[in-house]
Amino acid sequence: MTSFAGILTLRFFALLLVQVVICNNINFFGFINPYIYIIFIFLFPIRDSRLILLTVSFLLGMMVDMFSDSGGVHAAASVSLAYVRPLLLKVSFGMLYEHQSVKFSNTALGSLIGYVALGTLIHHFILFTLEVFNIGNILLILKKTLFSSIFTVIVSILIIVLFSRNKK
Repeated sequence: MTSFAGILTLRFFALLLVQVVICNNINFFGFINPYIYIIFIFLFPIRDSRLILLTVSFLLGMMVDMFSDSGGVHAAASVSLAYVRPLLLKVSFGMLYEHQSVKFSNTALGSLIGYVALGTLIHHFILFTLEVFNIGNILLILKKTLFSSIFTVIVSILIIVLFSRNKK
């Protein structure tokens, strides 16, 4: 196992542990929860196989579902996020993604925030739509999506900046 694969494995289990032990127990106003495990999907290496990303995203989502007793909604939302990730990278980083030279530690903070915010909104909308599963409660879905996304983006950006920025 290379050291980079070890870092990915450590990141996978660290984010999973923080999610199930800490973040699943945060519940502001009854509907605002951070879902920071999606940082793993955001920071997964661009040059690696897309099939590997989809598989690992499914496993990550299923593990969160097992610990949360949520019936597969996290797995579905995680796989959906992993599937649209190339489009999000292209929209957020443009030519850097085209040439596969995106390094998250060197990118502009605005592009990184846009990338994480778009991905988080997509993930959370799918997650809460499947969780509520009633179009009559669309306002509840949108409220949970918006406020949980804001909280998740803030926490995710802080974690990404603190742990992956180059020290200058």
